Amino acid sequence: MNGRERLAAVLNHTQPDRAPVDLGACGQTGISASTLYKLREKLGLNRKPIKIIEPFQMLGEVDEDLRQVLGVDVVGLWNAGTMLGYRNENWKPWKMSDGTPVLMAGGFECDIDDKGDVWVYPGGNRNAKYSLHMPNNGFFFDNVMRSPEFNEDKLTPLEDFKDDFSVASDEDARHWEETSIRLFEETDYGILGNLGGAGFGDVALIPGPFLENPKGIRSLEDWLMAHVLYPDYIKEIFNYQTEIILKNLEIYRQAVGSRIQAIWLSGTDFGAQNSCFTSIPQFRDIYKPFYKTINDWVHKNTAWKTFYHTCGAIEPLINDMIEMGVDILNPVQCSAKGMDPETLKTKYGDKVIFWGGGVDTQRVLPYGTAKEVASQVRERKNIFSRNGGYVFASIHNIVAKVPPENVIAMFEAFGSLNIRKVKS
Repeated sequence: MNGRERLAAVLNHTQPDRAPVDLGACGQTGISASTLYKLREKLGLNRKPIKIIEPFQMLGEVDEDLRQVLGVDVVGLWNAGTMLGYRNENWKPWKMSDGTPVLMAGGFECDIDDKGDVWVYPGGNRNAKYSLHMPNNGFFFDNVMRSPEFNEDKLTPLEDFKDDFSVASDEDARHWEETSIRLFEETDYGILGNLGGAGFGDVALIPGPFLENPKGIRSLEDWLMAHVLYPDYIKEIFNYQTEIILKNLEIYRQAVGSRIQAIWLSGTDFGAQNSCFTSIPQFRDIYKPFYKTINDWVHKNTAWKTFYHTCGAIEPLINDMIEMGVDILNPVQCSAKGMDPETLKTKYGDKVIFWGGGVDTQRVLPYGTAKEVASQVRERKNIFSRNGGYVFASIHNIVAKVPPENVIAMFEAFGSLNIRKVKS
């Protein structure tokens, strides 16, 4: 089977010849540019600057030569725009603090202070305040809180968030159409469309890293408290966001048709290490109806499977997620409370596709031995691959400082590594 056939099989809960492999198809199955550069070097692949396709997390583009070596089966149809408010074009050289050579898009504008910290301007606008900060020797960015104090007696949700969401442009539609045609006709990979836009309350986006002047309730603490104090504020934002994403889904459908097999819609985290961020009644009241509206549209108008990312101990919410139309669950954080792999597969394996869960990226992959990595990968493969419905990937992105030997051990233990694909 080729990658597209493998992905089609698992999306329909049938058993392929082996589970498909993903590295780099979306912003939660990617790899830090720093580790990617070292991995390519370790494998003897061509040394070159790493193109940063997701600047917030400094994720590098996984090229065709590496996909062939690692046996990757899935590619992402990425959007032309980024979380920082500029488009991925007009590449220019830059260096990370550890010396990794990278290519940043032309809209990336930053200052480096006397401590070596990096401060980034939203949308490349040097007249705006910094929106992101990376400490010296850091490997990804954090939001900078810039919004003024909000007046709790006069809340204006639509005015505050009207610039956060927009209908796709003709340029966006052309990018989706042309790229999907190229990926579909020139490769045999499974294709994941990375539309997004349905990340209700995504704490990476709430501060507005792409906005020049964010307003309203923007800090994580205030946003979480608003669920109790001002739920109507949040619902009004989500209602507007739903209107926009439904328009964009129609544009996306016209642009890509049936060339994609699954669509990434939301990266909102609902779980911490030991519990959910929100109660079940709160989730059902504030989030579930909006997600169901979007998923119902996808299932009514397309054959796509819906891909949702949410970290943490979210087992108490899985039934609700299935009811609201989630087909694919990522990253399957097995180290969190209640997220035991065998239990998840037994309870939900015939109802949802697990995409991830292949190896723990908090402890085992970065700090374990290659032997320990291989052991966990084989264990997870045996559990999650049973009866199909599984795409192999690490639990969230492969971060910086992960030994390249451990990454190689991960793919070798899974059985997809093909070292013969390395050019001499």
